[in-house]
Amino acid sequence: MIVNFAERAHNHNWNLDPITRSLLDTDFYKLLMLQFIWKHFPKTEASFDLINRSTHVRLADIIYREELVAQLEHARSLRFHKSELIWLAGNTFYGHKGIFEPKFLEWLERDFQLSDYQLSVEDGQFRLQFDGPWTSTTMWELYALSILDELKTRASLKGMTEIGLDMFYARAKTKLWEKMERLRRVPCLRIADFGTRRRHSFLWQEYAINLARTALGDSFAGTSNTYLAYKHDMEAIGTNAHELPMALAALAPDDEALKTAQYRVLELWQQTYQGELLIMLPDTFGTTQFLESAPDWTANWTGQRVDSKDPYLAGDEYIEWVKQHGKDPRTKLLIASDALDVDLILGLHAYFSGTMVGQARPEDFQCAEDFLDPQKWIPDRRIRFSNGWGTLLTNDFRGCDPDGGPQFDPISLICKLTAADGRPAVKLSDNYAKATGIPSEIERYRRVFGTAGVANAPVLV
Repeated sequence: MIVNFAERAHNHNWNLDPITRSLLDTDFYKLLMLQFIWKHFPKTEASFDLINRSTHVRLADIIYREELVAQLEHARSLRFHKSELIWLAGNTFYGHKGIFEPKFLEWLERDFQLSDYQLSVEDGQFRLQFDGPWTSTTMWELYALSILDELKTRASLKGMTEIGLDMFYARAKTKLWEKMERLRRVPCLRIADFGTRRRHSFLWQEYAINLARTALGDSFAGTSNTYLAYKHDMEAIGTNAHELPMALAALAPDDEALKTAQYRVLELWQQTYQGELLIMLPDTFGTTQFLESAPDWTANWTGQRVDSKDPYLAGDEYIEWVKQHGKDPRTKLLIASDALDVDLILGLHAYFSGTMVGQARPEDFQCAEDFLDPQKWIPDRRIRFSNGWGTLLTNDFRGCDPDGGPQFDPISLICKLTAADGRPAVKLSDNYAKATGIPSEIERYRRVFGTAGVANAPVLV
């Protein structure tokens, strides 16, 4: 697919480029979680808030409120198409057909609709809130994030000339290709696109993943974006997210139930899904405490995704935990997914997928030639390792604007669960800076879960 990005940006019109083109234009894990919620918590009420952690970027001063409302209303008007539901019903995901139940797909076709929303402006920032049945609020997360991100992009593009736009996208394409060049032919490398939530635009994400598939071949595992997987016959990648343990913890009647809610989620998930979908995300309330108290049966799960902890530390911690439970870590899967870019991807791959020889360190691995040098590295995995490459795959335009300035730098937007059945929800994270929730509740959760292994690190993207 060849897109003239400069011309498309210069001639943007509503009919050609609505931001949310389909309800499938979301991460695959949201659909898996939606079925889980529909099955186990159909009457639970839930609230979500969208927050801009990059407070120096005053989005309400950049984006017209009317444009935001128009895009949100367009998303609310969408319904799943019959062809999309047939694909969900008949396609193979993680080697299995029939992951989505017929009654769930019937519900998607007949009854699913996004909830209403509340929009206000506070100190230069949009405040977006979604309240209603959990089944109708949960899907807003990805749509709202991608809408705001692309509206920010479009607002910045409006002030550029056609020549400036041409130079801008030429530089971005060159930058992206240079990243691919460093990753090409790296043995045993595995990368998936996780970039929907903070993408530059839908079209750029589509371009980036098609380029990755062409350049990286079998090393490119697929995309978390369900619509792009559907459109381009790629693997849809994803399992679950922090939202589920946050909700079950919020619903817990006392501190004892609060502590065990993180494992109750896994029990219910295991009842619903099997195989490669059994990936733990243990950092919701802290990875170290999660592993220390985890029931023995969790060691049978396929693997773990690392989000807010230093991935080197988190990977070593998980490998040791697997060994302590009598399992071979080489059969387990470790997925890194926080603020990845080429240097970190290559360093982690060197560290977990083989043996570094002599004085070699992760930062010494800069391209395929370093992995092909037996004096530096021998392929002999410590664990099955994969990368979820997000923002810096689909939205790295730093230094591409011919006029300079940071207006195209990615920002840290999040949309988090704030309440379940009126009870406040909390996420602690492995990074103090990423904690979300009411301060008094955050303190309560820290008393219950502790703070072992939690660090204070800057929030990147």
